[in-house]
Amino acid sequence: MIGQMGIRMTGAIAALWLSLASPLAADTAPVVVELYTSQGCSSCPPADDYFHKELAGRDDVIALAFHVDYWDYIGWKDIHADPAYTQRQHSYARAAGHRSVYTPQMIVNGRDHVVGAHPDKVEGFIKAHKKNAGLVELAITRDGNQLRINAKTAQPKPMQVHVIRYKQAEKVSIKRGENAGRLLTYANIVSEWETVKDWNGRGDLSTNVRVKGDAPIVVLIQQKNGGPIETAARIK
Repeated sequence: MIGQMGIRMTGAIAALWLSLASPLAADTAPVVVELYTSQGCSSCPPADDYFHKELAGRDDVIALAFHVDYWDYIGWKDIHADPAYTQRQHSYARAAGHRSVYTPQMIVNGRDHVVGAHPDKVEGFIKAHKKNAGLVELAITRDGNQLRINAKTAQPKPMQVHVIRYKQAEKVSIKRGENAGRLLTYANIVSEWETVKDWNGRGDLSTNVRVKGDAPIVVLIQQKNGGPIETAARIK
């Protein structure tokens, strides 16, 4: 069913620099691929499988699975779903002028929307984005429970800083609904998503965020209201 619905590393310092103010080698600029999926969607397992086997482990891609809640009524409540993730998908839809959302959907760098079960198209978008250098320079470091975020840009615009944590993999036995009886493996499951800062780009950004636990950390700098992702960084 492609459905529619209206609207680790503790104790040490970890650092990752991504300078997008000048052209980068393709393998240093990760492309963000967001998967919008649901355990209650019978069309999602092929996209989940591709995401798990081909995208989640790549260094040139930051793959994030946002589980949505709008198929829960069919008979199986997605144990990873969050209404906030549904709203994030709706924000993308509004920004793109779309009147509905669906699963499985992948969104590449906040710009390109594609059915998640079409790997060839997803790979095409990833390849295209790897060729395009942005204009935001980002550095993130972690020291214990403190995450330091620094950024600057030569092109000011309204942006937001998002901090995301994810679970790398989990198998789920689906008991009811359209996927009843299936044991499915999910990867890079978003477990926390927080907008920590608004930034207009007119001055250098420097902010600290408290973090706990060993889950990977992703920082996105993104234009507001479902706009493009300007840059991203990750600490595993």
